[in-house]
Amino acid sequence: MLNVRTVLVLLACSFGGCLVHGGEETPAPKLPELKEGQAWKLVWSDEFDGEQLDAAKWETPEYKRHDAQWTKRAAVLEGKGHLAMRTFKEGETYFNGCVRSKGRFEHAFGYYVARMKLQKKAGHWTAFWLFNSAVGKVGNDGRDGSEIDIMEKPKLDEKIHHAIHWDGYGKDHKSKGTSVAAPGVLDGWHEFAVLWLPDEYIFYVDGKETWRSKDGGVCQVPLYLKFSDEIQFKGWAGDIRKEELPDEFLVDYVRVFDLVDAATEKPVYPVPASSIPKPPEAEGVKSPAAPEAAKTP
Repeated sequence: MLNVRTVLVLLACSFGGCLVHGGEETPAPKLPELKEGQAWKLVWSDEFDGEQLDAAKWETPEYKRHDAQWTKRAAVLEGKGHLAMRTFKEGETYFNGCVRSKGRFEHAFGYYVARMKLQKKAGHWTAFWLFNSAVGKVGNDGRDGSEIDIMEKPKLDEKIHHAIHWDGYGKDHKSKGTSVAAPGVLDGWHEFAVLWLPDEYIFYVDGKETWRSKDGGVCQVPLYLKFSDEIQFKGWAGDIRKEELPDEFLVDYVRVFDLVDAATEKPVYPVPASSIPKPPEAEGVKSPAAPEAAKTP
């Protein structure tokens, strides 16, 4: 059964309206244009209302990650309708966090969009991405598993990074990425999205297309969603030890839409069932020195 909040989201998205969310007016996402007879159907979302992160939607891993410690204390709802992903220091230890829909929502194809307000300090980077341990499989290119970086923000400039990674993070690792201009991206709220089609990825910033890619042959298996913050003292985001903390980035909402037949609501691109086992994975190191640089486990 749809709750009231989901119904309001559906109506706002359908008619291009706004919602009042956490005391602020939240515009509906700018969805890609449709062909005649097609419609967008909201299939999963989180508006981050309430006081606690929804454990039915998100896992919050805790372990050492690069030069920081991922902790649940860094991924919280701040009480105004937003997920706050915080970066802070206690003693000599740096803390940040990750939330992921692993084992809760894993999906293939569709439109994935998040409205975010980015970090203010250098030395750590924000990411909104799709992942599955199947990315570690070598062979068949990325069709049997890819990492899709919808957005990464490593530097305090007016650019956003998009990337695709496949065939693991070792000697067979392959990737393709680009940095795109995003004027004003460090100020206020912005939408970051990918339209994942069976034969192409199309990336968007604030509803405007920024990059197309077919690299890796395009993933054909379900992936889960992730928001993460990462610290690497000698990484592409710079040295956080020069900064005064705390810092944070905010997520207003994340929504996933399927492209469906307007009359039947059946998906235009049927979502494949996952046949990929999900053992605990060593997820890729998200610190390329350049778009083509390899990652290591």
